[in-house]
Amino acid sequence: MMRSGQFRWQLGVLLVILFLPGCGTPPREASGAERAEGGGAAVYVVRRSWHVDIGFRAADLQPPLASLRDSMPGTHYLLFGFGDKHYLLSHGSTFGRLLGAVFPGEGLVMVTPLENTPEHTFGADEVIRLSVSEAQKRDLEAFIWTTFATQNGVAREVGNDGYLTVYYAAATRYSVFHTCNTWAAEALRAAGLPVHTWDVELAGQVWRQVEKINHH
Repeated sequence: MMRSGQFRWQLGVLLVILFLPGCGTPPREASGAERAEGGGAAVYVVRRSWHVDIGFRAADLQPPLASLRDSMPGTHYLLFGFGDKHYLLSHGSTFGRLLGAVFPGEGLVMVTPLENTPEHTFGADEVIRLSVSEAQKRDLEAFIWTTFATQNGVAREVGNDGYLTVYYAAATRYSVFHTCNTWAAEALRAAGLPVHTWDVELAGQVWRQVEKINHH
Protein backbone atom coordinates (compact mmCIF):
# COMPACT_ATOMS: atom_id res chain seq x y z
CA MET A 1 0.00 0.00 0.00
CA MET A 2 1.30 3.49 -0.87
CA ARG A 3 2.40 5.50 2.13
CA SER A 4 0.78 8.89 2.66
CA GLY A 5 4.13 10.67 2.28
CA GLN A 6 4.73 9.03 -1.08
CA PHE A 7 1.24 9.94 -2.23
CA ARG A 8 1.69 13.58 -1.16
CA TRP A 9 4.99 13.82 -3.03
CA GLN A 10 3.51 12.37 -6.22
CA LEU A 11 0.44 14.55 -5.95
CA GLY A 12 2.63 17.61 -5.43
CA VAL A 13 4.67 16.78 -8.52
CA LEU A 14 1.52 16.42 -10.59
CA LEU A 15 0.12 19.73 -9.35
CA VAL A 16 3.29 21.63 -10.12
CA ILE A 17 3.56 20.13 -13.60
CA LEU A 18 -0.05 20.94 -14.40
CA PHE A 19 -0.67 24.20 -12.62
CA LEU A 20 2.52 26.20 -12.09
CA PRO A 21 3.56 27.17 -15.63
CA GLY A 22 2.09 30.60 -14.92
CA CYS A 23 5.15 31.61 -12.89
CA GLY A 24 6.63 34.47 -14.82
CA THR A 25 3.45 35.30 -16.76
CA PRO A 26 3.91 38.83 -18.20
CA PRO A 27 1.37 41.53 -17.38
CA ARG A 28 -0.91 42.88 -20.06
CA GLU A 29 0.44 46.02 -21.70
CA ALA A 30 -0.50 49.32 -20.11
CA SER A 31 0.61 52.92 -20.48
CA GLY A 32 0.72 56.06 -18.37
CA ALA A 33 1.70 56.38 -14.71
CA GLU A 34 -0.95 56.30 -12.01
CA ARG A 35 -0.69 57.04 -8.33
CA ALA A 36 -2.20 54.78 -5.68
CA GLU A 37 -4.70 56.47 -3.41
CA GLY A 38 -4.38 56.56 0.33
CA GLY A 39 -1.46 56.91 2.66
CA GLY A 40 0.35 54.65 5.08
CA ALA A 41 2.15 51.43 4.35
CA ALA A 42 0.61 49.38 1.55
CA VAL A 43 1.40 45.88 0.35
CA TYR A 44 -0.01 44.52 -2.90
CA VAL A 45 -0.73 40.83 -3.33
CA VAL A 46 -0.99 40.13 -7.05
CA ARG A 47 -2.32 36.93 -8.61
CA ARG A 48 -0.65 36.32 -11.97
CA SER A 49 -2.32 33.22 -13.31
CA TRP A 50 -0.91 30.37 -11.14
CA HIS A 51 1.64 32.59 -9.43
CA VAL A 52 1.47 35.15 -6.59
CA ASP A 53 3.66 38.24 -6.33
CA ILE A 54 4.18 40.68 -3.46
CA GLY A 55 4.36 44.35 -4.42
CA PHE A 56 5.10 47.81 -3.04
CA ARG A 57 4.98 51.39 -4.16
CA ALA A 58 8.53 51.97 -5.32
CA ALA A 59 8.81 55.22 -3.37
CA ASP A 60 7.99 53.36 -0.13
CA LEU A 61 10.90 50.94 -0.34
CA GLN A 62 13.75 51.26 2.13
CA PRO A 63 17.38 50.12 1.75
CA PRO A 64 18.61 47.61 0.88
CA LEU A 65 15.56 46.61 -1.21
CA ALA A 66 15.36 50.18 -2.54
CA SER A 67 18.58 49.54 -4.47
CA LEU A 68 16.52 47.62 -7.03
CA ARG A 69 14.20 50.58 -7.51
CA ASP A 70 17.18 52.85 -8.06
CA SER A 71 18.39 50.59 -10.88
CA MET A 72 15.01 50.83 -12.65
CA PRO A 73 14.26 54.51 -13.33
CA GLY A 74 10.66 55.43 -14.03
CA THR A 75 9.32 52.62 -11.87
CA HIS A 76 6.31 53.43 -9.68
CA TYR A 77 5.65 49.93 -8.31
CA LEU A 78 7.84 46.87 -7.82
CA LEU A 79 6.57 43.30 -7.61
CA PHE A 80 8.62 40.48 -6.12
CA GLY A 81 8.21 36.77 -6.64
CA PHE A 82 10.08 33.51 -6.53
CA GLY A 83 10.47 30.80 -9.15
CA ASP A 84 12.35 27.81 -10.42
CA LYS A 85 15.58 28.63 -12.26
CA HIS A 86 15.28 25.71 -14.71
CA TYR A 87 11.77 26.68 -15.72
CA LEU A 88 12.25 30.45 -15.88
CA LEU A 89 15.52 30.47 -17.80
CA SER A 90 14.15 27.91 -20.25
CA HIS A 91 11.29 30.41 -20.82
CA GLY A 92 8.63 27.96 -19.80
CA SER A 93 9.66 24.91 -21.79
CA THR A 94 8.11 21.57 -20.87
CA PHE A 95 11.55 20.17 -20.10
CA GLY A 96 12.34 23.04 -17.75
CA ARG A 97 8.97 22.62 -16.07
CA LEU A 98 9.56 18.92 -15.48
CA LEU A 99 13.02 19.52 -14.04
CA GLY A 100 11.67 22.05 -11.60
CA ALA A 101 8.79 19.80 -10.61
CA VAL A 102 10.75 16.61 -10.04
CA PHE A 103 14.20 17.76 -8.93
CA PRO A 104 14.76 20.43 -6.26
CA GLY A 105 17.16 23.05 -7.49
CA GLU A 106 18.14 26.68 -7.62
CA GLY A 107 15.54 29.37 -7.39
CA LEU A 108 15.34 32.86 -8.84
CA VAL A 109 13.88 36.08 -7.48
CA MET A 110 11.55 37.72 -9.96
CA VAL A 111 11.36 41.53 -9.93
CA THR A 112 8.73 43.22 -12.10
CA PRO A 113 8.79 47.03 -12.40
CA LEU A 114 5.49 48.75 -13.19
CA GLU A 115 4.73 52.26 -14.39
CA ASN A 116 1.04 51.84 -13.51
CA THR A 117 -0.76 50.58 -10.44
CA PRO A 118 -0.97 46.80 -10.08
CA GLU A 119 -4.77 47.10 -10.44
CA HIS A 120 -4.42 48.89 -13.77
CA THR A 121 -1.83 46.43 -15.03
CA PHE A 122 -3.41 43.13 -13.97
CA GLY A 123 -7.03 44.03 -13.26
CA ALA A 124 -8.66 44.89 -9.94
CA ASP A 125 -9.89 41.32 -9.39
CA GLU A 126 -6.29 40.06 -9.40
CA VAL A 127 -4.93 42.49 -6.80
CA ILE A 128 -5.51 42.80 -3.06
CA ARG A 129 -4.13 45.89 -1.36
CA LEU A 130 -3.33 45.29 2.30
CA SER A 131 -2.76 48.11 4.78
CA VAL A 132 0.08 47.23 7.14
CA SER A 133 2.14 48.99 9.76
CA GLU A 134 5.57 50.37 8.92
CA ALA A 135 7.11 47.69 11.12
CA GLN A 136 5.28 44.96 9.20
CA LYS A 137 6.43 46.44 5.90
CA ARG A 138 10.03 46.52 7.12
CA ASP A 139 9.81 42.86 8.17
CA LEU A 140 8.36 41.93 4.79
CA GLU A 141 11.09 43.82 2.93
CA ALA A 142 13.73 42.14 5.11
CA PHE A 143 12.35 38.69 4.27
CA ILE A 144 12.35 39.44 0.56
CA TRP A 145 15.90 40.77 0.67
CA THR A 146 17.16 37.62 2.39
CA THR A 147 15.84 35.65 -0.60
CA PHE A 148 18.39 37.35 -2.86
CA ALA A 149 21.84 35.83 -3.21
CA THR A 150 23.95 38.95 -2.76
CA GLN A 151 27.62 39.70 -3.17
CA ASN A 152 29.02 42.67 -1.30
CA GLY A 153 25.46 43.73 -0.61
CA VAL A 154 24.45 43.74 -4.29
CA ALA A 155 21.80 41.51 -5.87
CA ARG A 156 23.06 39.60 -8.92
CA GLU A 157 20.97 39.84 -12.09
CA VAL A 158 20.96 36.63 -14.13
CA GLY A 159 18.38 37.16 -16.89
CA ASN A 160 14.89 38.31 -17.79
CA ASP A 161 11.67 37.12 -19.38
CA GLY A 162 12.11 39.23 -22.51
CA TYR A 163 9.30 41.54 -21.43
CA LEU A 164 9.39 43.25 -18.04
CA THR A 165 10.45 40.85 -15.31
CA VAL A 166 14.11 40.72 -14.29
CA TYR A 167 15.57 37.58 -12.68
CA TYR A 168 18.05 37.65 -9.81
CA ALA A 169 20.01 34.83 -8.20
CA ALA A 170 18.28 33.46 -5.10
CA ALA A 171 19.67 32.19 -1.82
CA THR A 172 16.57 30.01 -1.48
CA ARG A 173 16.09 26.73 -3.32
CA TYR A 174 12.99 25.77 -5.27
CA SER A 175 11.22 22.42 -4.89
CA VAL A 176 7.82 20.87 -5.40
CA PHE A 177 7.02 21.73 -1.77
CA HIS A 178 8.64 25.16 -1.81
CA THR A 179 7.09 26.84 -4.84
CA CYS A 180 6.56 30.44 -5.86
CA ASN A 181 3.32 30.42 -3.86
CA THR A 182 4.86 28.83 -0.77
CA TRP A 183 7.41 31.64 -0.83
CA ALA A 184 4.67 34.28 -1.07
CA ALA A 185 2.91 32.80 1.96
CA GLU A 186 6.18 32.77 3.92
CA ALA A 187 6.76 36.42 3.01
CA LEU A 188 3.33 37.49 4.26
CA ARG A 189 3.77 35.47 7.44
CA ALA A 190 7.14 37.16 8.03
CA ALA A 191 5.21 40.43 8.11
CA GLY A 192 3.09 39.11 10.97
CA LEU A 193 0.02 38.47 8.83
CA PRO A 194 -2.16 35.45 9.70
CA VAL A 195 -1.11 33.23 6.80
CA HIS A 196 -0.20 29.57 7.14
CA THR A 197 2.62 28.14 5.03
CA TRP A 198 1.56 24.52 4.62
CA ASP A 199 -0.49 23.27 1.65
CA VAL A 200 0.10 26.49 -0.28
CA GLU A 201 1.74 25.12 -3.43
CA LEU A 202 -0.98 26.72 -5.57
CA ALA A 203 -1.87 30.39 -5.99
CA GLY A 204 -5.48 29.88 -4.91
CA GLN A 205 -4.38 28.49 -1.56
CA VAL A 206 -2.52 31.74 -0.83
CA TRP A 207 -5.17 33.94 -2.39
CA ARG A 208 -8.01 32.64 -0.22
CA GLN A 209 -6.03 33.42 2.93
CA VAL A 210 -5.28 36.95 1.77
CA GLU A 211 -8.96 37.51 0.94
CA LYS A 212 -9.86 36.62 4.53
CA ILE A 213 -7.33 39.12 5.85
CA ASN A 214 -8.68 41.79 3.52
CA HIS A 215 -12.29 41.22 4.66
CA HIS A 216 -11.52 41.57 8.37
